[in-house]
Amino acid sequence: MRKMTLCTLALLGGAVSAGAQHVPRGAATDVLNSEIQAMVQKTASAAVSDQAIRVVSVNDEYNVGIGVVHRAKTAGRSAGGGIEHSQITEVYHVIEGNATLVTGGTIENPRESPPDSSVVKVLNGPSTGGGVVKDGASRKVGPGDVVIIPPNTPHWFSEITSDQIVYLVVRVDPHKVLPAGYVAK
Repeated sequence: MRKMTLCTLALLGGAVSAGAQHVPRGAATDVLNSEIQAMVQKTASAAVSDQAIRVVSVNDEYNVGIGVVHRAKTAGRSAGGGIEHSQITEVYHVIEGNATLVTGGTIENPRESPPDSSVVKVLNGPSTGGGVVKDGASRKVGPGDVVIIPPNTPHWFSEITSDQIVYLVVRVDPHKVLPAGYVAK
């Protein structure tokens, strides 16, 4: 009987602790389609535009940035060179357009982004940019596709096959290098 009581208490104790793990840990944040579409329109005239919509602190544990990137086709190639971010994971969700995205490999002529640049202070944290990405993996991307790019992974659009590519970017920031509370004006 004592053994059965101990087993029952152990099971109940496990159920209580398991229930305690499901306590809500914060409020959800909405980024409305109207905000995303407004940023798509705002970036439409630039050859290259990367605009943060907002940066949210998640329970003081990490930050998440949401933005829109627009890259126009330029003389049959993409606008811009390769880049990698040392502390940020990026998730691209293609909204419109088609391109070839190269990830991995090495960036030609790498150079650190200036610490006071908007790339470092608002968009991506410490980053290295440069020329093309050599010896990476190429893939075709188009509307609806999602690509997850871990930290320190060079990436570059080697070809934009439509007039432009526009994508929503989610930046996961476990080191809190992005400015929590940022909201685009």
